[in-house]
Amino acid sequence: MTIQEVIAILEDFAPTRYAESFDNVGLLVGDQNQEVTGALITLDTLEETVDEAISRNCNLIVSFHPIIFSGLKKLTGSDYVQRAVLKAIKNDIAIYAIHTALDNHYKGVNDMIAEKLQLKNRKILIPRKDSIKKLTTFVPVKNADSVRQALFEAGAGSIGNYDECSFNVLGKGSFKGNEASSPVIGEKGQTHFEEEIQIGLTYPAHRESAILKKLFSSHPYEEVAYEIQQLENENQHLGMGMIGELETTTSEEDFLKMVKDTFYAGCIRHSALLQKPIKKVAVLGGSGAFAIQNAKNAGADIFITADLKYHDFYKAEKKLVLADIGHYESEQFTKNLLYSFLSKKISSFALILADTNTNPIKYL
Repeated sequence: MTIQEVIAILEDFAPTRYAESFDNVGLLVGDQNQEVTGALITLDTLEETVDEAISRNCNLIVSFHPIIFSGLKKLTGSDYVQRAVLKAIKNDIAIYAIHTALDNHYKGVNDMIAEKLQLKNRKILIPRKDSIKKLTTFVPVKNADSVRQALFEAGAGSIGNYDECSFNVLGKGSFKGNEASSPVIGEKGQTHFEEEIQIGLTYPAHRESAILKKLFSSHPYEEVAYEIQQLENENQHLGMGMIGELETTTSEEDFLKMVKDTFYAGCIRHSALLQKPIKKVAVLGGSGAFAIQNAKNAGADIFITADLKYHDFYKAEKKLVLADIGHYESEQFTKNLLYSFLSKKISSFALILADTNTNPIKYL
């Protein structure tokens, strides 16, 4: 199996199309045509991670965080980023980063946190609005069923928990081909009217290429008439953060102790306790200060995240408890998620969970 084949599996799971615009995801180092000898699954790719890959005969590192985040103008080994990249290149080790593509996945980073906290009735905290499109096409009545089915098979017509959704309107289309045309129906140079079905389907944006390819191959006309619209609908299965509920309410102190034990946190920095029971819990792995207002709007009793600054804690405003459990701590189980997913898809080479602890923060 080649690196590109592994990438295809990962991107079918968490398309890089849905990564945040500031991010740097995908294949960062390496030749996509190289055969994979083994894959090391890690949270971060540091020089020590590359050493572990070498020692365990892995020529692919699947990393949550990208080691190259902003542009590199030189590779001299002068900092930890350059040293890791240079060592990977010298040893023919490819590096693939998934980061915010997995942050935004319904079964990604935040679902893993929610699972560890045993939250029920989970929902995306900040649903995405730029991920749903609509295709409208016009097909002769006799071909409508086959074209519609082909579009379904390519991934069109999927809405939340429902598949094969479409809206169909019977109408009459007209066209007149010029001298260079080869009309399937009617005669060139003559206006032709045809009974047609207008088919409308929504689809996830990352499926667009496959859906259009299927439309063109299944449609009978020489020139296929179609329209594409970007919808503003919120995607309830894609976005940042997650909110859910505990099976039973618990005190703030007991809940924070449970969180500390579950995530092996050296400490938890939190806002003032409100002496109210905890039932509704919002989570966002990594730096989540931007979602404080979303957590309040959703009625969360507590918001579990990381990298909160001094003034961020004021934003609690006695509406909820803000708890910073640490960046690494909040995302540490992500590599287990990736390992579990890939293990179900790949059996032709070894998949190895990295042993290297990449947490840069220590506690006294």
